[in-house]
Amino acid sequence: MKWHHVAGNWPAFYEAIIERWPDVDEAELDEIDGDQRGFLRYIAEIEGLEPEEAREEVREWLAGEIPADVVMDESHDNISIRNSAKYVGEGEDEYDDDARFGDDDEDGETG
Repeated sequence: MKWHHVAGNWPAFYEAIIERWPDVDEAELDEIDGDQRGFLRYIAEIEGLEPEEAREEVREWLAGEIPADVVMDESHDNISIRNSAKYVGEGEDEYDDDARFGDDDEDGETG
């Protein structure tokens, strides 16, 4: 994953950040608000690391997959739908009814 994934979904990453760095405080994460330099300074501080060591730890963490709870976040769904437009045929709309896939309610409302 890239830092823009983290910064763009900052609160959704709290659980993954705390899992990796258990001494992290959520109030401090609120203050950092997705700022990469601030996050690196904070990790160096709480882990007792040199800045380059903290940068390497964060780099290794970013090499992993985006956590499932972030992928399942509603805002991520909307981005995925918009990005799918490049695969939708001409004259069709990525937001059109998709009843043929079986996930629309029987009364015609989507849920």
